[in-house]
Amino acid sequence: MSDLHTAGHRRGVVAAPHHAAVEAGRMVLAEGGNALEATVAMAATIAAVYPHMAQLGGDGVWLMREPSGHLRALIAAGRAGTNARRELYREHETIPSRGALAALTAPGAIAGWMLALDAAKAYGGRMGLGDLLAPAITHAKEGAIVTKSQARFTSDKLSELAHVPGFAQVFLFDGKPPDAGATLKQTALAATLEHLAHAGLDDFYRGDVGREIAGDLDRIGSPLTRSDLQRCRATLAEPLSVALDDGTVFNTPPPTQGLASLLILALFARLRVPQGEGFDHVHGLVEATKRAFAARDRMITDPDRLPQPIDRYLAAPFLDREVLAIDRRKAAPWRPSAGAGGTVWIGAADASGLVVSYLQSLYWEFGSGVVLPRTGVLMQNRGSSFSLDAGALNALEPGRLPFHTLNPALAVLADGRVIAYGTMGGDGPAADAGCGVHAPCALPDAARVRDRGAALAVGPHLGLGPRQCAYRAPGSGGPRRRSTAGGLFRSHGPCRRGGLSPGWHI
Repeated sequence: MSDLHTAGHRRGVVAAPHHAAVEAGRMVLAEGGNALEATVAMAATIAAVYPHMAQLGGDGVWLMREPSGHLRALIAAGRAGTNARRELYREHETIPSRGALAALTAPGAIAGWMLALDAAKAYGGRMGLGDLLAPAITHAKEGAIVTKSQARFTSDKLSELAHVPGFAQVFLFDGKPPDAGATLKQTALAATLEHLAHAGLDDFYRGDVGREIAGDLDRIGSPLTRSDLQRCRATLAEPLSVALDDGTVFNTPPPTQGLASLLILALFARLRVPQGEGFDHVHGLVEATKRAFAARDRMITDPDRLPQPIDRYLAAPFLDREVLAIDRRKAAPWRPSAGAGGTVWIGAADASGLVVSYLQSLYWEFGSGVVLPRTGVLMQNRGSSFSLDAGALNALEPGRLPFHTLNPALAVLADGRVIAYGTMGGDGPAADAGCGVHAPCALPDAARVRDRGAALAVGPHLGLGPRQCAYRAPGSGGPRRRSTAGGLFRSHGPCRRGGLSPGWHI
């Protein structure tokens, strides 16, 4: 029991892959802020202390459960630039993954922060923007400790990134990758955050910061223009959902692959595997994933271009047909797609019952690698997922949303408890437990709230596997051992160490 880090609380609970981000969220809750405000503070801090995964030039996708019980998805994804035409890439077989031509979609993350803070006001939010951004400004200005994963990825990807505009000046030390434990200062980023704290987040797109971003992008030959930034908006959407024996699981709609995550759960549940860790368990998960990804690859694109209604893929007739196609003894053929990537998951819950599950990412580690000198913004390479084949489902066109890997999750259990979860990287105990920066985490953090109490709960990717957890109930004198749910969420293994030390309660 001593290696589990869960506890009761009075005001809420937060989780993130870096202790500095968690501290920023904890401070917001301590000051009376709500879960949405805490998430924005953590997301901004992540940009300063974990920049290789989730800096300001990326996208973000949210799921939030309101105190009333209603769920909403918030999609903060940037569209392809005005000049992002296939002719621009005629000398390439595929869209480059690094450099100016990879920086072809608008950075949507801050548009998501804006919409989240608008929503926060409806739930009693009272924190000033300067207070929410203050920890990020301090870490960017005074320096953040280079994490193990940042040091490793800088070294591993040096040949791809060393000559990308702006990368060496910020992320290399005397032309060499930094060692873990070195201090990284992002002075231009700090100045940008300070300016936004005073001018407002909208300035990132339609003010002085937006003008400087657009100017730097134009100088290096990016397809993005000032008008692309000015048009960037986050949107609210209804989440996708599927009912399981234990409750209902929710995820985000296209252009995200939330459908695939729900299909894996729904198909595996229909296999009725009685026991975890054996052949049936592992084989069932693998085969369910293959079927889900095949459906995803036929379907997920810009929501304005969907080939058919998404709901049919979560309806019982489709699910029943798909599960019958799974051979319980033999593996189906599979051709895995190549690629890289990284994601930061952030979770928060407050005493009102407001719960947030949030993913923020540059797509690949360091994204495009482009660091804009005037603002210190590191640009994503999300647009490299577009195809140069005009007939492809996700063919490159100006103004189009790219396919999105981000898909934060929430589960509302039959007894009313709510679990927020998602994959993420980490350099602390989560990494020690086998949670990789790109690969699905074996034991990601989760935030759970029940009535006016909340606790962190340990659990694997998509909720499949170890769910038996220790936590300290509000007002109790010690931890209790209790499963978070029955069936799918309970029966596949005991608690194991990892994934929780970044979490705080107050």
